[in-house]
Amino acid sequence: MSLVKKTLTSKVESVEDSQNMSVLDLPDLVLECILEKLPPAPLCQMASVCRSLRERCVSDHLWERHMKQKWGRVIGEAAYREWKWHVASKGNAETLRYGRQRSLMRLVSLHWPFSWMRTKVDTNNTGKESTYLPPDSLMRWYLALETGDFWFPAQVYNRENGHVGFMLSCYDAELSYDPQTDTFQARYPPHGRRAVAVEHGIPWERLRAPPIDTPPHDLHVSDCLHDLHPGDHVEIQWRRNKEFPYGWWYGIVGHLELCNGNESYCRCHSSDMVVLEFNQYTSDSRWRKTTISRKDHREEGNEADGFYGGIRKLKTEAEISLWKSLWPSETLD
Repeated sequence: MSLVKKTLTSKVESVEDSQNMSVLDLPDLVLECILEKLPPAPLCQMASVCRSLRERCVSDHLWERHMKQKWGRVIGEAAYREWKWHVASKGNAETLRYGRQRSLMRLVSLHWPFSWMRTKVDTNNTGKESTYLPPDSLMRWYLALETGDFWFPAQVYNRENGHVGFMLSCYDAELSYDPQTDTFQARYPPHGRRAVAVEHGIPWERLRAPPIDTPPHDLHVSDCLHDLHPGDHVEIQWRRNKEFPYGWWYGIVGHLELCNGNESYCRCHSSDMVVLEFNQYTSDSRWRKTTISRKDHREEGNEADGFYGGIRKLKTEAEISLWKSLWPSETLD
């Protein structure tokens, strides 16, 4: 009987001990694996539990995956530089000090509006708590993007809701995310005397990070001209006049006028001139075709037809397929 009593007592004590365990009692490797599998909002909740979990949950290596998964396709080098300038700029210090708690609550409340109110956040200790998240941490950047507080540079396909004047083009803009609708707002730079244009409700599919690090008013130095053959897919800079920024326009390398298109006899790739075709336009449209110099190509054009700038060759099927998916339902004039 004494043996049985001792065994029962041991089991009761074991149960009581297990009931008093916390997540911090788990081995470090196990806890790390759990945190790595948490989505962003629950990870933010865990960060508000205690200082020990907070130090783990704000680690860059946990947020790097979330940044790549959600924002990797639209965030490029220009956006990264803008963020670095944002956190380092004078006058942003107060935002960095007090903005963390607001952004954190805003993100989590989108998914858990009631449970968030029950989490244990020491709001009375703002002096200490505001320092736990480094200004340049990936978590802070993620929160700034997710809540729409940070406007970042990117490019928009078929700007201004697919306006006929911008079909099959891609223009630079400043973007802000709307977490309620899972869409974006864009601010396009002014064109000449035209004011800043604003567009709402832009889906993810119409956005990309700039594939090359060339500002919208600068001419891209083409490095693919001697590698262009008929049938190649390209993007070329074009602007209406010298005051406008460039947009990137989709086109295909065509055959010279004297070539019949027969691959066995085609020597277009050996010519000093390259024909670019924009087949979204009718055959008699002035925008349908242009010719550029392969050897000495700079900006070419005039005030009537606009100015053609640098060229980049599309090398991946993903890029080409995306352009094709944006093809207009009707041929343009």
